Parts: sequence; structure tokens; C-alpha cells
Amino acid sequence: MNIELHKATNDDITFLLELRKQTMIEHLEKAGLFLSEEQHLARVRIHFDHAFIILQHKEKIGVLKYIETDSVIEILQLQITPKFQGKGIGNYVLSDVIEQAVATNKEIRLKVLKENPAKFLYERNGFSIYDEDLYEFYMKLVK
Repeated sequence: MNIELHKATNDDITFLLELRKQTMIEHLEKAGLFLSEEQHLARVRIHFDHAFIILQHKEKIGVLKYIETDSVIEILQLQITPKFQGKGIGNYVLSDVIEQAVATNKEIRLKVLKENPAKFLYERNGFSIYDEDLYEFYMKLVK
């Protein structure tokens, strides 16, 4: 599939902000959450040192942000530009993270907005809901 992950740098902030707006505003607003530009930028910057740009043929097409501890991998963001959605890229990247978690015997968790159809991607890959709040489902990989 020719997918590469590269550590995000400050030069990627503009891309990441635009990606977030393209992929999240619709789902956030369906949930009744209307964020300012500053709030979106703050979300991009949270755990920025754990963000990786997803490249296909050297083109920036998404982001994977996750935190890994001794026992858990928590996916914070997996976003693919709309132009590249539905082509198996999210599945490909997610499969790599799952392989890493299984190989190191770590639990893998994430949160997804209740209004976000990415929930179905996660379910197809073995994730189940274990909790929820007003806006999000909390999911983990069921081995």
C-alpha cells in the first residue's frame, strides 16, 4: 500500500489543523459540539509529540496519534483526509497498531464520537465498546 509514518513536526501543524476540521467538524456538530479555531488547534497540539503523519507516495494523507505505556496503547487520533477515506488506509494503519499491541501483549484502547462512522472501522477490527460518556464510546480490542 506504500504507507509510511513520519513523526509530526511544527511544519505539519497547518496540515493537521485542516485535516482535523475536514474530518471532525461534521461529527462534532452532529454531537452538539461547536469548537472554535483555537479549540481545534489546541486539540492538534495535545500530545503532539505522539503524532505521526501518514504518507502515501510521500503525500500527507492523515495522522495517527497514540500513547504507549508498559501495558496499554491508546489511540488518540486516526484521521485520513476525505479524498483518501474508504480506500483501506485507516484499516491498514490500524492493523499495524493492533499487531504491535498483540506482539507486546498490550491492551489497545480508543475513544470515538458516537456520531462518527469510524466506529464501524474499529468494530470490524475487533474493538468493542466497554464504556461511554455523553459524546463518546470508549472501545478496546477484544482478543
